[in-house]
Amino acid sequence: MAVQPIRPFTDPVLRTVSEPVTTFDRALRVLVKSLQATMRAGAGRAGLAAPQIGVPLRVVVYELDGRSGHLVNPRLELSERRIVADEACLSAPDRWWPLERSYMVTARGRDMFGKPVTVRALGMLARVLQHEADHLDGTLFVDHLPEEERERFFASNL
Repeated sequence: MAVQPIRPFTDPVLRTVSEPVTTFDRALRVLVKSLQATMRAGAGRAGLAAPQIGVPLRVVVYELDGRSGHLVNPRLELSERRIVADEACLSAPDRWWPLERSYMVTARGRDMFGKPVTVRALGMLARVLQHEADHLDGTLFVDHLPEEERERFFASNL
């Protein structure tokens, strides 16, 4: 599968709410494989959402600490326990910023064939799933920061 260019923070597609997948066909399988190839093409990549390659569909892929997979139309259940850790985005390369997220998530969705999938994740993988699910709603991780922090992030030259 071809590695796709990753859209930058300034691309309007990243602010678009993605459409649910309704057809589990060959085109969806090609999309999942392209997302995986693109995610794996660079060091330090743990997740990628379809909007980041310009496709406004509710599909994410992840790979971290020996766990990898994909979710189509994911829905997240978040724990109340929260933790602050540095977060980054492939659409804003080499930029890290501390952000509070839920420590644990249960993600439910479908695989590329339409079969139900449940992923339970702690720590960094939970953070990755939350980050990628945000992309499906047109939300960037900096949107969760207080306004003054967000201004500092953007002032530091995207």
